[in-house]
Amino acid sequence: MQAFLEAFCADTGLPRQPCLRLNLVVEDLFTNTVRHGHRGDCDAPVWVAVSRSDDNVQLIYEDKAPAFNPYAHLPEDVPDTTLELRKVGGLGVLLTKELAATRDYAYIFGRNRIRLTLAPA
Repeated sequence: MQAFLEAFCADTGLPRQPCLRLNLVVEDLFTNTVRHGHRGDCDAPVWVAVSRSDDNVQLIYEDKAPAFNPYAHLPEDVPDTTLELRKVGGLGVLLTKELAATRDYAYIFGRNRIRLTLAPA
């Protein structure tokens, strides 16, 4: 996946910082698919499509895990507790929420579909 994303960044001339953010978001989505969606290692596929228009990167991420909208019950603001006080996990979805200018979730044709627009920082 990393090679695919790095090739996309190179081919489209995406600067290093947005490319790193894109890698971080896809890694978090994939980790959540494995850990929470499938409850561990499995051979189920994921689909990733990326495109660039102007300075924005559009990402479509799909998996075949059970239906789950990670953005349905997020707080409006980032919690003010310290990392030490929070339970392990739960920050990745907040991170993708903060890094994405737009986000959309749907369960279509047996797949979770997350569409994000990552704008330059």
